[in-house]
Amino acid sequence: MGSVAVLQSNYVPWKGYFDIIHDVDTFVFYDDVQFTKNDWRNRNRIKTTQGVQWLSVPVGADIGRTIREVAIPDSSWQRKHFETLRQSYGKAPHFGHVEPFLEEVYVKRRWDNLSAMNQFVITTIAHDFLGLSTRFEDSSRYALKGVRQERLLELLAATGATTYVSGPSGRDYMDLAEFERRGIRVAFKDYSAYPEYPQLHPPFEHRVSILDVLAHTGPDAPRYIWG
Repeated sequence: MGSVAVLQSNYVPWKGYFDIIHDVDTFVFYDDVQFTKNDWRNRNRIKTTQGVQWLSVPVGADIGRTIREVAIPDSSWQRKHFETLRQSYGKAPHFGHVEPFLEEVYVKRRWDNLSAMNQFVITTIAHDFLGLSTRFEDSSRYALKGVRQERLLELLAATGATTYVSGPSGRDYMDLAEFERRGIRVAFKDYSAYPEYPQLHPPFEHRVSILDVLAHTGPDAPRYIWG
């Protein structure tokens, strides 16, 4: 019983994603749903000397697969992403705090599955860099049969959720009365109050990868996410 969030795994997601992880007892990776092309699943944004830039993991054009089925056919992008991150954040005051982790992800390991990589990066950052004790699960462990909202409600019931924490966009498509009928309170995350921190390459930009926060603020990163 407790608070639960259910989100698809994203590639080195922004701080708001980790803010949701912080707010729940159990975080479920919803990776047995349809993969969406050109979305946060395989790309994210960083700050560079040329402004905001996308980092994208090449996974092919096939959208007829679930996220957990998305293969990464070639590893040449890993070294490129590592070098881009080092060039963009090497002069940030706490880059040394995160560099060994980046070497582990991009240089020492070879990834052939998107979901596995995303989940490793997210859980490691949450536990080792942000000090979170949230429990992580994967929706694939449950034999879900419904579709859309009914499938989500089925998953929440299986996890024993009494509170469901959602991003603000959830208001646009959720039938809140049905959640209430099932005894599940819905809490919507508000992303509007994050403080700024000294960031290379102004103007300041909030909606970039969590790596930006870690490289600039190091051990103080939690304070710039949830205060």
